Amino acid sequence: MAKMNFTPADDMKDELWGPVGTPERDAMEAQLKEDIQAYFVGEAIKKARIKQNLTQEELGERVGVKRSQICKLESGKSSITLSTMSRVFQALGIATATLDLGIGGKVALW
Repeated sequence: MAKMNFTPADDMKDELWGPVGTPERDAMEAQLKEDIQAYFVGEAIKKARIKQNLTQEELGERVGVKRSQICKLESGKSSITLSTMSRVFQALGIATATLDLGIGGKVALW
């Protein structure tokens, strides 16, 4: 049986994105964090929409956008602005939301 060589994930990240602390690595990690956040917001939209038995088209009509925009938001393929987020969640009947800024306190979004 042949011996397998494994490369640690951290070594792969260093090779692909550069060492920790370099501009390239920082940019890639920032983009990855943004993509993950967009995914979680999209999942929340999708879950609330499905719970109300709405299609993407029906939610889009309530918000004033096309179905394709709702699809992009739900899949995390499109960044969402606070104003769009407000319109989407209000269309879903979520009347209030707050942003937790940690030591900065909480801010009411709508």
